[in-house]
Amino acid sequence: MRELEEPRQIQAAAAAVSLPVSVIVPVRNEAHNLSRCLESLRGVGEVYVVDSESSDGTAEIARSFGAKVVQFHYSGGWPKKRQWAMDTLPLVYDWVFLVDADEALTPELAAEIRQAIQDARYDGYYIALQVVFLGRPLRHGGAGFYKLSLFRRGKGRFECRLKDQDASMADMEVHEHVIVEGKSARLKHALRHHNVESISRYIQKHDEYSNWDARVWLEGEANSAQLPPSLFGNQAQRRRWLRKRLFALPGSSLLLFIYRYFFRLGFLDGVPGLIYCGFQGIQFFHIKAKIYELRNK
Repeated sequence: MRELEEPRQIQAAAAAVSLPVSVIVPVRNEAHNLSRCLESLRGVGEVYVVDSESSDGTAEIARSFGAKVVQFHYSGGWPKKRQWAMDTLPLVYDWVFLVDADEALTPELAAEIRQAIQDARYDGYYIALQVVFLGRPLRHGGAGFYKLSLFRRGKGRFECRLKDQDASMADMEVHEHVIVEGKSARLKHALRHHNVESISRYIQKHDEYSNWDARVWLEGEANSAQLPPSLFGNQAQRRRWLRKRLFALPGSSLLLFIYRYFFRLGFLDGVPGLIYCGFQGIQFFHIKAKIYELRNK
């Protein structure tokens, strides 16, 4: 009887996996967001939650959803959290799906991924983020963007734009992008990205991001060799091209706000749209101020 039971158990486990991918979720004190994220991932092949010694119960929440919790101890340099996980963890499935704790998989996207990973022509997929900011989905202001977050295991790797990094720049990749060996395509459906749990937390995270950005932009384009700024490149390259030109302009932080809020119709998203566009300009100002500080050191 035992010999008959084991194949049945294996078949039942396989049937429960509706999306055969390995998911990596990097976290640090994400108790506020993690339950929503992991609930949306029920039915995926496996979920690794890569924690940075959280103190708010993040690891316990992850275990309660059956996720595999591993600790990442960052001491500076490269690789950072997600690339370390891709290099180190014994991933079971052929496809890797990178999901942040403040993101959630929708049933429509899950169904699309299920079909996409059967297509032998592609080794990676760009997935859009539908930004939810202060409780409101943002539809304007350039808030939505694509990132390459689904790819065949062994085919994708983060670009390294700055090797000399430390904990003040976050322990996770900031605006580095995954480079895929092979063809990539875009999926139609988006991940829900709950961009802010509180204004204070948003400011804290983006302070670390601006530390990283300032160092990268101070050292120049040599760090962007894999995805150099280009008006005619992909979305990441176009954004880098625009930033490069904005940095040289006086009042560029204000110009960025005006561009997002008025020309990209951010005002149609109400008060959350105003705050979001305002923070984008402020973030740009922080980067330029930190570049100035670094130059004068």
